[in-house]
Amino acid sequence: MTYLFRKSLSDRITDIGIYTILTLFGLATLFPIYYVCVVSITPYSEVLRNGGFLLIPKTITFEAFDAIFSSATVPKALNITILITVVGTALNLFVTTLLAYPLSKKYLPGRNAVLLGIVFTMLFSGGLIPTFLTVKATGLMNSIWALIIPGLVSTFNMLIMKTYFESLPSEIEEAAKVDGCGDAATLFKIVLPLSMPIIATLGLFYGVNHWNAYFAGIMYLNDRDLYPLQVVLRNMIVTPSVSQELAVPQSQLSALPPESIKMATVVVAIIPVIVVYPFLQKYFIKGMLLGAVKG
Repeated sequence: MTYLFRKSLSDRITDIGIYTILTLFGLATLFPIYYVCVVSITPYSEVLRNGGFLLIPKTITFEAFDAIFSSATVPKALNITILITVVGTALNLFVTTLLAYPLSKKYLPGRNAVLLGIVFTMLFSGGLIPTFLTVKATGLMNSIWALIIPGLVSTFNMLIMKTYFESLPSEIEEAAKVDGCGDAATLFKIVLPLSMPIIATLGLFYGVNHWNAYFAGIMYLNDRDLYPLQVVLRNMIVTPSVSQELAVPQSQLSALPPESIKMATVVVAIIPVIVVYPFLQKYFIKGMLLGAVKG
């Protein structure tokens, strides 16, 4: 039997109001990205003629992208950022999994003491100077490992993964052990295939964090050849000469204003995340719901 529910007039008005508000918030979020993309492919003279505000460009040019990719700085920084993101995210997930899985077992000796010590770091940290001295003492300065190892595990992400592991039926692991699987085989052959939603979710968290990181690069890197893309973009904003940051002659950029080059670099920095996110969205939502509440 099929039941049809009719919404009252007040319910319809409420729905319209909610959808209108959500649409406005969505447009307010997307508009800055759209504006940056438009300015990056529009001649800056046209932007100035419209008072700096432009929605639909009449002329499209990719000279700014040609300029940043013809230099060695941006492609090299992009490669460094991709390397840090891929390697860092893989190591983050590996170490976080190895830490969260045993802590999800209530029979683990000393489990509560270890959890207390880990959670304590969420409230109190060593601070910027002790962290810098530790990185320097361990020989990580001026190395891409300085951008990966100090933040190898996020306490928040580890607790989410631990909660997810606790929500898995214990009977599955017991059956695996009856079949002769050890703890490592149970983790990698049984638990991890069932945990793809939370792995994809935390992978997105770690990946975006590595992709957008710039402060660690400023703190720990002195070699400009090791600068990630966000550090290069930051230097473009604060430096008086974009050509100096791109290491190209000023005459090569004479026809391009610095704003167009900056906008093009911003587009290069944000497009990969925007492209990857839709493929992980379903895992992201499912992983957050299952990882946040046990049961």
